[in-house]
Amino acid sequence: MTARLHRLPNGMAIIVDPMTGAQSAAVGIYAGVGSRSEAEDKGGLAHMVEHMVFKGAGIRSARQIAEAIEDVGGQLNAWTARDQTAFHARTLGPHAPLALDLLADLVRAPAFDPDELEREKGVILSELGEILDNPEDLVGDRLFEAAFPAQPLGRPVIGRAETIRAFTRADLVRWTEQEWVATRLLLVACGAVDEDAILRLAEQRFADMPATPPPATAPSSFGGTQLLDRRQSEQAHWTFAMPAPAAASPDMPATSVFTQAVGGGMSSRLFQEVREERGLAYSIYAWAQGFADAGIFAVGAATDRGDAAPALALARQVVADAADTLTDAEVARAKAQIEASLRMTLESVQGRADQHARSFEIFGRLVSLDEMVGELNAVDTAAARRAGSALLTGPTALASIGGGRLALAA
Repeated sequence: MTARLHRLPNGMAIIVDPMTGAQSAAVGIYAGVGSRSEAEDKGGLAHMVEHMVFKGAGIRSARQIAEAIEDVGGQLNAWTARDQTAFHARTLGPHAPLALDLLADLVRAPAFDPDELEREKGVILSELGEILDNPEDLVGDRLFEAAFPAQPLGRPVIGRAETIRAFTRADLVRWTEQEWVATRLLLVACGAVDEDAILRLAEQRFADMPATPPPATAPSSFGGTQLLDRRQSEQAHWTFAMPAPAAASPDMPATSVFTQAVGGGMSSRLFQEVREERGLAYSIYAWAQGFADAGIFAVGAATDRGDAAPALALARQVVADAADTLTDAEVARAKAQIEASLRMTLESVQGRADQHARSFEIFGRLVSLDEMVGELNAVDTAAARRAGSALLTGPTALASIGGGRLALAA
């Protein structure tokens, strides 16, 4: 990779990765803070701020922001996660400076108009209603609540209706001033970009930010609680989780291989044994995610209501068996899938920008493709089995929507 890391004197990091042959550019500003940094009575504030910066920033109104990027055929968007907020733009290469200028306004000069805030509350409440009506989305939030009970990491990113309604302009201003500090911001530009031009613009727009230390983030601890919504429905959605390594743990590559082999594709054990051989689920999958101080491994499924309990029991047994019997062929296939996905991601300017950002937030440095592939290839069958066995030693959390009397068996 051609990426290089730079830092402004105030601590803000900049990664520029020109890609030979690319005609488009991806420019993003990533803040290493999300909903897990919110106070309980401010749940959803990071997400609200993400929405509100598009309602006017710098000298542009909401409409002018949209027109400025779309006049040149570009796209502008954002997302909020539990540990990250990202603002990103895609343009053709000559318009990368415009993309950076727009993103800088969003982060540094949002208007936070009170009238716009009241309107956007209605939009987000509608979004919340859609999540509450969609079991597939809702069960994921419930799982985090069961896995990290009474903790910021366990609360939904979107917040609750009562917290959303209570937000004020002062809340939004306070959040950006306290949480979006220079040492937490990362600018990434990939594709058809001029490195010197990007660095000059970054210095112009961000060098005057003070080098303020970021606020501390509350620690998290995995719990084994159960949240069972027994509403009447034809279909049941359930998901269970166990504690996994933190994002920077040297055990995470082996955990990723185990996860992929167990539930990462149509050849995985869960798909083959629960869906194909027994027909107990329409969809079934496994995933793992690491945070700075915690991690989560999860299995989820959508089943007929009557099949929910046997599908859950079988899925738990499949995971346990895999920790003892995962084969060399399964491990090799999982590694090939992960490597292929990584390489395909890095062919895209946006995928490369997001990968750089996530790697930097985890390790605090640039991580090369060779290093990532090397760590992956170092995982053998014994290491993948050990990773699976380690998952089984912790508590298990369970969440379900429409699962009847579903529960974890002893």
